[in-house]
Amino acid sequence: MERLFSYGTLDQAKVQAQTFGRLLSGAPDALVGFKQTFLEITDGDVLAKSGERFHPIVTRSGDGVDRVAGTVFEITAAELAAADAYEVSDYVRVSAKLASGTTAWMYVQC
Repeated sequence: MERLFSYGTLDQAKVQAQTFGRLLSGAPDALVGFKQTFLEITDGDVLAKSGERFHPIVTRSGDGVDRVAGTVFEITAAELAAADAYEVSDYVRVSAKLASGTTAWMYVQC
């Protein structure tokens, strides 16, 4: 199993159903040393799934005071590949340690 930290549209039930074919259950956690802003989405498929024109995106701030709340999910390798396909090219998948000490994949600004 893989761990995926989500702070945005991958938390939405409709996005999960369309991306993974199921609803995910997860636990709250936080990403430390990152700040959140928003990115305008123009990809038609992603817009159709999320229904939102602006999606959250995070960048590393390096300041341990900065935190981004989200949810950590356990998913399969195939589901991780589906998440990769869902995210637009402005996001890159990286691994990082969360506030809980758990290491998880997440999508950050390129």
